[in-house]
Amino acid sequence: MASNGKMVKDITAMDEDFAKWYTDIVKKAELIEYTSVKGCMVIRPYGYAIWENMQRILDGMFKETGHENVCMPMFIPESLLQKEKDHVEGFAPEVAWVTHGGSEKLEERLCVRPTSETLFCEHYANIIHSHRDLPKLYNQWVSVVRWEKTTRPFLRSREFLWQEGHTIHATANEAIEETERMLNVYADFCENYLAMPVIKGKKTESDKFAGAVSTYAIEALMHDGKALQAGTSHYFGDGFAKAFSIQYTNKENKQEYPHQTSWGVTTRLIGAIIMTHGDDNGLVLPPAVAPTQLVIIPIASHKPGVIEKAEELEARIKNICRVKTDKSDQSPGWKFAEYEMKGVPLRLEIGPKDIENNQCVIVRRDNREKYFVSLDELERKIPELLAEVHKGLYEKALSNRENRTYACTSIEEIKKVLAEKGDGFIKAMWCEDEACEDKVKEETGAGSRCMPLDQEFISDKCVCCGKPAKKLVYWGKAY
Repeated sequence: MASNGKMVKDITAMDEDFAKWYTDIVKKAELIEYTSVKGCMVIRPYGYAIWENMQRILDGMFKETGHENVCMPMFIPESLLQKEKDHVEGFAPEVAWVTHGGSEKLEERLCVRPTSETLFCEHYANIIHSHRDLPKLYNQWVSVVRWEKTTRPFLRSREFLWQEGHTIHATANEAIEETERMLNVYADFCENYLAMPVIKGKKTESDKFAGAVSTYAIEALMHDGKALQAGTSHYFGDGFAKAFSIQYTNKENKQEYPHQTSWGVTTRLIGAIIMTHGDDNGLVLPPAVAPTQLVIIPIASHKPGVIEKAEELEARIKNICRVKTDKSDQSPGWKFAEYEMKGVPLRLEIGPKDIENNQCVIVRRDNREKYFVSLDELERKIPELLAEVHKGLYEKALSNRENRTYACTSIEEIKKVLAEKGDGFIKAMWCEDEACEDKVKEETGAGSRCMPLDQEFISDKCVCCGKPAKKLVYWGKAY
């Protein structure tokens, strides 16, 4: 963190250069540091603490739905990866390979996992024999490697952290229910903990996960009007089971192939938080995942009793929120700017006059509203204000999405809207012909994001070819 009062001035204004604004924040808020390997980053303690809070919440949600954590190896033999043709073709351009162990060349190349479907399938083939062995509801928290050409911290890096759920079921219906259930878990997490509204939908055939029968996604709209895929859930059918010879004996003593799913979210969600809620002064963190939910700033801390009162308040407040007291010798103004930069949801100021009046000042990060609060009311007021911060962030993000979502009935209208109003979600009808999907993106720059589960009727004609429409699609430029 900068050691002077100019740190906020060092952030590029988002309206001036959104990409530079984003990079400034991830560096100046001490979320990451670059490394000597292009596209790989050090997630610093403050950034990792945000991820830990996400992980804690999501892990609890997974376990409430019956999932268990496992850990698969990092390396995948090439022959194993090759077993599912569509899957390997989809990942081939991004795979990193290990060719030597020490000074000796390996007999078979090892892939550094870009995802773990093949590893889970190998395991399932060894442990699943009877209907009594099903279902298996697994999840793992690991890092993966995808050799991206263009990288940006959190949004697209060569190594990133994620969770990947992998489940296997006796029937297609059970697997499809699981796929949709986990999509809903992700949507609930984003909206109820990250204050980020999302569109739940199904990906088009050309945009689905390699090897999947169908892919579902949650799509969020960032402050600059670009879309971000915040999580995915895939239904695999029995394709992987057939490729890996996974069979079980059903209740009628007949051999059947089970059906699989996978689903995941990544540290990309930290980038989503920055671009959904941040402002020109830095991060704005949703209370649920903020490493510090309230910071206490002693005012005139050199005067008798101020530091002691701040410490007393911290001891009380720590039972209701994540709190810290800044007792450093920096000026109060510097501290205000620093914790604004770091997105701390609430700031509590306490000085000699406040102590005399048995009150403090609490300031919200999201809208800078200031409250004079009796010290006797802190246990009630702080949770109330944290809830209001979450609500305020969600409503602001939802308003941004609604104000930047446009219904269009022709490619020319899409071009005009994007030219006049800037990026955003485009709602338009589609005939389900991939050629039309490609043409919309080629001519407008807006690709298909998802076919929302909550379908609307805008027109009976495809936005591209004019033939009968079958689906409403959300289109947009994306990260």
